[in-house]
Amino acid sequence: MSRYTWLLLALLVGCSAPASEENGFNRQEAEARAQAAWEELPARLAKIKAPEFPKAAFSILDFGAQADTAFDSRPAIVAAIDEAAEAGGGRVVIPDGTFQCDGPLHLKSGVALELSPNAVLRFSDRPEDYLPAVKVRWEGTVCWNWSPLIYAYQQENIGIIGEGLIEGNGKQWSKDWRKQQKPDKKRLRQMGNDVIPDEERVFANGFLDLDGDGEDDGYGDGKTHYLRPSLILFYDCDNILLEGFTAQHSPFWTIHLPFCQNVTARQLNIYGEVLNDDGIDPDSSVDVLIEDCYIETHDDAIAIKAGRDQDAWERGPSRNIIIRNCVLNSGVNAFAVGSEMSGGVEEVFIEDCQLKAGQHALNFKTNLDRGGAVQNIFIRRIQADSLEKALFIFRMDYHGYRGNQYPTRFNDFYVNDLQCNYVGGNALQIVGVEEQPIERIWLKDIQVEEAGQPARIEQARDIVYENIQINEQKWTYDSSAE
Repeated sequence: MSRYTWLLLALLVGCSAPASEENGFNRQEAEARAQAAWEELPARLAKIKAPEFPKAAFSILDFGAQADTAFDSRPAIVAAIDEAAEAGGGRVVIPDGTFQCDGPLHLKSGVALELSPNAVLRFSDRPEDYLPAVKVRWEGTVCWNWSPLIYAYQQENIGIIGEGLIEGNGKQWSKDWRKQQKPDKKRLRQMGNDVIPDEERVFANGFLDLDGDGEDDGYGDGKTHYLRPSLILFYDCDNILLEGFTAQHSPFWTIHLPFCQNVTARQLNIYGEVLNDDGIDPDSSVDVLIEDCYIETHDDAIAIKAGRDQDAWERGPSRNIIIRNCVLNSGVNAFAVGSEMSGGVEEVFIEDCQLKAGQHALNFKTNLDRGGAVQNIFIRRIQADSLEKALFIFRMDYHGYRGNQYPTRFNDFYVNDLQCNYVGGNALQIVGVEEQPIERIWLKDIQVEEAGQPARIEQARDIVYENIQINEQKWTYDSSAE
């Protein structure tokens, strides 16, 4: 055995507790658990059924829209959505051409926005267009904020379909507001920490009138706040289909799905350009399928979330999330769980994806404010090209830490068949904390052609690995067999 291999084993074994006979976690048991979980996948997929929409079509041209960037077609699109909803549902058709929309579109139950192949729906970049404030979850904390560009609240059987383009036009807006958002972000996080009632968390233009009397309800300050809106946000909605279209240049996260159930997102093309332009973020959502998508963002391509800190502990987890056959090109993480994950993330399946570039392929990120648990994650058949930092990383020290001591529980990760050409740092980085070690990780058939360092594993136990190759060195280890 070479000196290099001894060093690698020291990193992998010496920094982690051995696999435990008592809990039965050895190579055979781990592989059996993974196989059983993947055999359940067809039943899990059967729970996710894309909604079907009535054939009735409502062309926005019939309501006065014009394919003219100097003309605001928003009133026509809103009228078409209203009439489709009143008729019991249907497709609001954006025909070929470029249509300017100076303000948000709020979808209603039974309605799909359908973009023709050569349609462009272009949104304004004036914040004052995105009022009144609506209820959102902003970086994991619920509040009232500027309306997302396309929004729905407690609706069912809704969708965005077709092959056209949604132009968020948010590049400069995002850059300008990101420089000014820190005080609002700090204030909102303190509200979440203190579990302030949702209706008292008023941002946007500092005005909220829920009782309809024309006066602020008493918690607004009348000032402009700088928490950027998402491009598409559906809040507490059921039965969603997002299919076929291209979305680009969001002011903030591109597709954000807090508290949703039964979501199908497929054949999407998503392009970002600035920080915080995440591609797709399921957030305390259940039964979500993301497949056949191409996502190219500066920030996370796909991030599974479940809220931030105390504000999320009683609001529910993300569960039964299936991601497959996607091509991801991210400036940061191809896949991420967190860092807002305090409600818990469980039962995640990722398979058959290609990762073009990024800092990390798979990043499970949290800090000691978060609490919560991430568990039962199953990953297989991933191809990665070039990664700046790590192929596979767990971290408990993600930025934004506010000084609490609620360590996240990470357990039961089953990963096999990962291939990667290049990693600049540690190929594998699994770092827990003493009071909450990371537990039960099975790694099999992982090949990294070139890596700066093989692995860093600390405060972790019950790790089983088989047929791991990094920098042409191979090993298999199961300490329970000793």
